[in-house]
Amino acid sequence: MSFSSDVKEELEKRNGGAKHVQIAELAGLLAFSGKVRRARGGLWQLLFCTENKSALAAYTNLLAGAFSIPEESLTVQREGRRVYTVRLTDHEMVRRILLTVKWMDPKSGQIEPVFVHDILIQREDDRRAFLRGAFLAAGSLTDPRKQYHMEIVCAFAADARKLAEIFWFFHIDARTVRRKNSTVVYVKEAGQITDALNLMGAYVSQMDLTNVVIYKEVRNEVNRKVNCETANSNKTAVAAVRQLKAIEKIRDERGLESLPAQLMEIAQARLANPELDLKSLGETLDPPIGKSGVNHRLRRLIQIADGLSDTKGR
Repeated sequence: MSFSSDVKEELEKRNGGAKHVQIAELAGLLAFSGKVRRARGGLWQLLFCTENKSALAAYTNLLAGAFSIPEESLTVQREGRRVYTVRLTDHEMVRRILLTVKWMDPKSGQIEPVFVHDILIQREDDRRAFLRGAFLAAGSLTDPRKQYHMEIVCAFAADARKLAEIFWFFHIDARTVRRKNSTVVYVKEAGQITDALNLMGAYVSQMDLTNVVIYKEVRNEVNRKVNCETANSNKTAVAAVRQLKAIEKIRDERGLESLPAQLMEIAQARLANPELDLKSLGETLDPPIGKSGVNHRLRRLIQIADGLSDTKGR
């Protein structure tokens, strides 16, 4: 299964708790996948359409837990290979659900579907539950080994703004973008996505994502160090070649014996150890000298070699 499917399977098992929490999660599911239909005789029917088995299981479990609606009262149809439609045709059961999620006006009996009524998400645990239902119904997560991206697709821009506000309440930087005929609420930063998984109750998936983040950070740090060491090695090698050429030129044209004792010593050490860095090269001398001292002497040898070219030119 995909990482997104794993998350939904975990969330589907978190739909217990107090009745108000179950109602908030059911409101999240219905906000994205619920529809109301009027049958013959003016009787109401409630439809729930989904492609995800975890969302289907969460919906039926919540109906049983929050409204004591038995499974035999539901008709589940499968359209094609992927879409499941759950139909509830008991008029009184439907009416009770619609009144509870604030989709029906209690006085007029008119259906007025809203994304989510504020009274349903007054508590923090209700907001968490609503986000859980919303993600089950319309959310997805990209495989974190490839990139960090979590999104929930909304049919209307106003609904997307409301959903983003709920994320913002938990200090999660959710943003919106228009995509074809929908508005997408998305989160892209790894730490923010782990926070979102935590507040929805996907604790195992949160740990899995955290492990991926840690692994990628360690791998990137190793790559940075390797690249840095490679660059330093290349720089050292280029400098050593220039130093050797300068020393060989002095040796061939004037002889190393013509140099002051300290310069002759470092010249001989470099010829004997062309692969060493400055620090290691200084440690071969007697007495040893530091990196700065070695660098100064080698630069002096290069200047002398350059001077030989100028003298020869004249």
